[in-house]
Amino acid sequence: MSALDPALVAALRELAEVPRLLAAFDFDGVLSPIVEVPSQARPLPETARLLTELADQPDTVVALVSGRGLADLGAVSGFGAPMRLVGSHGGEFDDGAAVLDDDQRALLDSLVAELRDLVDGEPGVALEDKPAGVAVHVRNAPADVGTRVLAAVAAGPGARPGVEAVPGKAVLDLSVVRTSKGSAIDLLRERVKADAVFFAGDDVTDETALSRLRPGDVGVKVGDGDTAATYRVADPRAVTELLAVLLDARRGS
Repeated sequence: MSALDPALVAALRELAEVPRLLAAFDFDGVLSPIVEVPSQARPLPETARLLTELADQPDTVVALVSGRGLADLGAVSGFGAPMRLVGSHGGEFDDGAAVLDDDQRALLDSLVAELRDLVDGEPGVALEDKPAGVAVHVRNAPADVGTRVLAAVAAGPGARPGVEAVPGKAVLDLSVVRTSKGSAIDLLRERVKADAVFFAGDDVTDETALSRLRPGDVGVKVGDGDTAATYRVADPRAVTELLAVLLDARRGS
């Protein structure tokens, strides 16, 4: 027996009938459980198999849209063509990394230096360099340290002109270019000429994509929290289950 909401199952089956489908997913907390060491994240094995088979279906484009840098996303997911990979909240597409002009490059170098000074010696706080920005991770920091560091980053480097600060779960992403998962989904939709879009995400940054979905699309929130998504599942294992439904329907089973 399926544990999925019957309304979600029906929506997936209807979605699978469109001529050309874009199925997009956040990675951490959606395809992979959240882990303490981000570099150790991996998609659930059955999820990886189902995604690969879905990407092999005619007129079906599968995309991962993540806050991770593009190279990091490829390394932890293990995926490549024909799947599409989009990193840095839409700042990097697999057909060309983000390109910074001289002013943006100078701003990024200054931003990284300031952040290193700010978080130096803070227990459990880590910086992740990205082509167009840097992420401040506090998942492994004591709660009081994480709260204090993120507040200091938001009020300091994150408030500098030309810097966009995007909060997530135990992370603050800073970028010197304006990006969002919502704009990434819009661009992917246009590029692949999709008739409808499926998107699943768990983080607050995924709401920019979920809120941009159109009639005929299907959005799924993974886990707790406020959301613009019509449907919700509990965890990555439930994502595996909905993938099985979508794949079977896309095959016409």
